[in-house]
Amino acid sequence: MTEPEDIVTAARKLSPAARLKIVEEILDSVDVADATVDAAWAREAEDRVAAYRRGDLRALSLSDVLARYAKT
Repeated sequence: MTEPEDIVTAARKLSPAARLKIVEEILDSVDVADATVDAAWAREAEDRVAAYRRGDLRALSLSDVLARYAKT
């Protein structure tokens, strides 16, 4: 079996574009969607939009948000 160090050594001989392609492929292989998590986020987003439309949740401008974090 090929050792990770051997793969890295071989990858370093490739062009930057080829190395980026490999990185993307590896990241895609470990970033597997979870339908349960996706459904929970969809419900959360729908709940937040509904709360905003009811007036239970107020929106902030981007400039206000950025100003808040610029102070920290």
